Amino acid sequence: MSPAKNGTPLARVPLRRILGLFRPYRWSLLSVGALVVASSLVSLVNPFLIREVVDVALPQGRTGLLTVLALGMIVVSVANSVFGVLQSYVSTKVGQRVMHDLRTAVYTHLQRMSLAFFTRTRTGEVQSRIANDIGGMQATVTTTATTLVSNLTTVIATVIAMLVLDWRLAIASLAMMPFFGWLSRRIGRERRRITRDRQRQLAAISSIVQESLSVSGILLSHTMGRSRSLNDTFAAESGKVADLEVRSSMAGRWSQSWIQIVMSSMPALTYWAAGLAGPGSAISIGTVVAFTTLQLNLFRPMVQLLDVGVEMQASLELFDRIFEYLDLPVDIPEPEHPVVPAAPRGDLRLRDVSFSYAGADRPTLSGIDVTVPAGHSLAIVGETGAGKTTLSYLIPRLYDATSGRVTIDGVDVRRMSSATLATTVGVVSQEIYLFHATVAENLRFAKPGATDDELVAAAKIAQIHDHIMSLPHGYEAVIGERGYRLSGGEKQRLAIARAVLRDPLILVLDEATSALDTHTERAVLEAIEAVSAGRTTITIAHRLSTIREADEIIVLDAGEIVERGTHTELLDRRGYYAALVDRDVDIFEPATRTL
Repeated sequence: MSPAKNGTPLARVPLRRILGLFRPYRWSLLSVGALVVASSLVSLVNPFLIREVVDVALPQGRTGLLTVLALGMIVVSVANSVFGVLQSYVSTKVGQRVMHDLRTAVYTHLQRMSLAFFTRTRTGEVQSRIANDIGGMQATVTTTATTLVSNLTTVIATVIAMLVLDWRLAIASLAMMPFFGWLSRRIGRERRRITRDRQRQLAAISSIVQESLSVSGILLSHTMGRSRSLNDTFAAESGKVADLEVRSSMAGRWSQSWIQIVMSSMPALTYWAAGLAGPGSAISIGTVVAFTTLQLNLFRPMVQLLDVGVEMQASLELFDRIFEYLDLPVDIPEPEHPVVPAAPRGDLRLRDVSFSYAGADRPTLSGIDVTVPAGHSLAIVGETGAGKTTLSYLIPRLYDATSGRVTIDGVDVRRMSSATLATTVGVVSQEIYLFHATVAENLRFAKPGATDDELVAAAKIAQIHDHIMSLPHGYEAVIGERGYRLSGGEKQRLAIARAVLRDPLILVLDEATSALDTHTERAVLEAIEAVSAGRTTITIAHRLSTIREADEIIVLDAGEIVERGTHTELLDRRGYYAALVDRDVDIFEPATRTL
């Protein structure tokens, strides 16, 4: 399952699943409900107090009763205010906890997704689900439930009170309610469609911002002279969002205005109906005043209930989008019963391994059979697109082999937990990612509890310590987004130090020295060789001078091993590997020309 395409409706989320989000906070919600009911019932006292004032206390001049009734009205007002503050606090707290749970659940689930998911999904789309969609639900989860319970309780209690005062006026006041409910439902469906389009447009804007306002994006746009074009694109997408916001705000606005006009006219109709009944009717002036007060108490929550219905319809689209991500299947699941190698050494074996990307016409890897004993080194070479990096991804289980087995110390990697694999296999990718943080924080991402001495030792191995110490704040220097305050070689050496700090049994180096100059590259390779004793090392390289000392070299072509052996053995065969060496510019350096 992949995220829905533009224009594709999402699966509807059952209401019970949404309500399940609030289950952990049911006792808090019950307290909110109790406060709401108490507030609603207390507010109904006022109309009856008003009737007593108008029909009894004032006409009969009973000052004492009038004082008691006036004090009663003040007490009702104070009680309502206290109940309102408490209710708002508890409901907001519950709502924010639900939003926190949703954000955490989505983030945690996405952390479990495979590399393949992120290669086909824009980062801005992921960010939009967490920020825009969950943020858009704030009003729904913090106030809607309280508003719904409060207004529903008020409406029910008010209707009962109206029937007690005069059933004829009550029926006349409620006659239009079913029509209003149908109208609000129709408006809600329209608002939901607009919400779907708006959230997709917000995701598009998030993607533009994330891609074009990063360091890489700014560098590219400035050097390509595309700043104005990007400005125009962003303005166009932002304009679409503005239009959708207007449409969402105005959806059904005229219909709702007519509802409010009709409801606001009800007191006037009540006075008119009471007047038609004549002086001798059973409807007293106090009853009419109390009834119109109840009508006002009814119309306000009724309008709010209709608005809540509309907002809930729109919010359902947001819930659909969030649960769509939560329901994404994890294509590289954790084993139910993880296995830890009994005697971890770093023995690596790929047995008849094949791999195909989804939708690919042909396999990326076919029939790969390799054994790398603990402490030995394997180099993988071949043309671009031969499958070298894909092969390296199978070892830490960033992808699962389509067929065959990848084992470490005799245990299939599919039976090992991700934590065990991360401890066993260290990877230095050709795509170096560094955080906008200090040097020390970037290093400790591999080992949070590392001491300062351990950081220095790892940095010295990677030949980066001296440069770090030359920075204004040394290991506390902030290196900028993706490490853009460092050169390419410095970033790669820092990444190597980070991997060394983790001290894995198996170290995978995917073009790890590609950005280094010859002198630094040799120094780093010497350092890596020094710490490779007892460590299994897998090296992928285009610059073949970096892998001459490997215990075994395999040559990939179109996903298959076409040659294998040591550097000297492969050169003597004058085959595929020798042809690659002849094209490697490093071979013409004096130090290598004799090989």
